[in-house]
Amino acid sequence: MERDEGRGRVALVTGGASGIGLATAGVLARRGWRVVISDINAEACESAARGIGAGAVPFDVVDEAATEAAIERIEAEFGPVEALMANAGLIQPGSTPETLPLSEFDRVMAVNVRGVYVSCLAAGRRMAKRGKGAIVVTGSVTAWRTAPLHAYAPSKAAVVHMAACLAAEWGRSGVRVNAISPGYVATPPLRAAIDKGLRDPALLAEAAPLGRMVEAEEIGTSVAFLLSDDASAVTGINLPVDAGWLAGAHLTTYGGIRPAR
Repeated sequence: MERDEGRGRVALVTGGASGIGLATAGVLARRGWRVVISDINAEACESAARGIGAGAVPFDVVDEAATEAAIERIEAEFGPVEALMANAGLIQPGSTPETLPLSEFDRVMAVNVRGVYVSCLAAGRRMAKRGKGAIVVTGSVTAWRTAPLHAYAPSKAAVVHMAACLAAEWGRSGVRVNAISPGYVATPPLRAAIDKGLRDPALLAEAAPLGRMVEAEEIGTSVAFLLSDDASAVTGINLPVDAGWLAGAHLTTYGGIRPAR
């Protein structure tokens, strides 16, 4: 049995109905947090929450009024939100700038940047008034490296920097804010792209020193650490969880990742 890190405190995971969000919510629930899942898809949100014994409060993170109302409801029904994973976001297929519609660019930016900011603001200002809390926002290794993702990658760079800005703003009020940057995670969308022949799993694994993709639960355990009291002196950082992809990707110019000894 995992240790009781949460001790019944309330943790909210946005975009928690699937993938990294759901895996993280499951880890937090097993570690004693009183977890609430949010997602724009109400049916998926409620189904996912039932599966892990969590609460479900669906809302659209882009909508400031809806987000404020949801946080009010959560705190009234479950208790003060002491941890937030601002994870709700959109992915996009690879494209050229010339073929990426501006409407799609705007949509990705609205959810991935505005939605994260709105969520952080709604939960964080309440945490700051109470003098304690922890927030993790979901970045990406594409915040560091170029990719044919001309909306998604810049949006993730923005939220990584946002975490540092908020950490500096709320630190004296007892609120820690960090970013976590997943590498290539074996989520349903990536597996679907692999199944369609759009991504090569061998290439994804080859660039990582550990020689594999990341499992969603590995992101969850890292988020759980950053939200826990074990990370009480950690704020303003961006933690890559990428099987070493950032460290190894450039080694193609030197013949690739070094083989096992």
